[in-house]
Amino acid sequence: MTDYLSLLLTLTKFRISFFATLSASAGFILARQEISEEMILPVLGVFFLACGSSALNQYQERKIDGLMERTKGRPLPSGRLNPRMALWISSVLIFSGSLVLGYGTNWMTLVLGLSAVLWYNGIYTFLKQRTAFAAIPGALIGAIPPVLGWVSGGRSILDYRIWGIAFFIFIWQIPHFWLIFLDFAGDYEKAGLPSLTKIFSTEQLKRIIFFWLLSTAASSLIIPLFGFINFHASFLLLTGVTVWLVWNATNFFRSYSEGTSLRTIFIRLNIYALLVISLLSLDKLFDASDIKITVISRVLEIIGMRHV
Repeated sequence: MTDYLSLLLTLTKFRISFFATLSASAGFILARQEISEEMILPVLGVFFLACGSSALNQYQERKIDGLMERTKGRPLPSGRLNPRMALWISSVLIFSGSLVLGYGTNWMTLVLGLSAVLWYNGIYTFLKQRTAFAAIPGALIGAIPPVLGWVSGGRSILDYRIWGIAFFIFIWQIPHFWLIFLDFAGDYEKAGLPSLTKIFSTEQLKRIIFFWLLSTAASSLIIPLFGFINFHASFLLLTGVTVWLVWNATNFFRSYSEGTSLRTIFIRLNIYALLVISLLSLDKLFDASDIKITVISRVLEIIGMRHV
């Protein structure tokens, strides 16, 4: 059972799927300014779609994955899972996610969810084999979940405020992807995939990634302009973690050495995105007129345990 669970988590790219789910949750919280039982179905639907889309991607790229050191241990290229089973699992997850969103939310939420699957498995997967710049259009995939959460929370897709969050996640994904590509450039070239290292020198790539890291920091600092920060303390925390990212980006630019520095900045960039999304969600969960309503008390109220 443990081995099967590990296999399933790898197939569905659990960490990526979890972040998509978290950003959808943040979109819902920003829309409703609360944790509500009504967010269960949209969040669950996003999780199923993200897991199913990731599993389908591994099915699509199973031969390429077998050529790269980084991915040859995945369930399909390693032979631990039959391709038909992987396709069946991905189909069930995508169907389940669509059913949950269609039943538990509104039609626009369902359209956004299916659009993300189509963009990832139909467009990005195709482009990745043809251009080294596929990460830029591919980053649109990650920008969809917070908008999906926002719409499922009853807000309009035309409301400009949610696009500030979507823009941040879009920008963040580009250095996220390119740090992976740079770290495993040899793998990509070995598999015959377009590689940034064939277009730019290492020094040029370092400068480009540094620019995108600074752009990620800047995109987070414009979020308060969209009305998502209520407290001065939240703004100071956002500024603080952004300064931390800029400091790490500067260290990367000054002392880049293949391997160590890449993985360090990659991990810290992801931590930064998680901190920003969490900070925005927590800020909305505290009402300025009643600080006593905390996240914990709200959760307890939902599950009927406030007076236990």
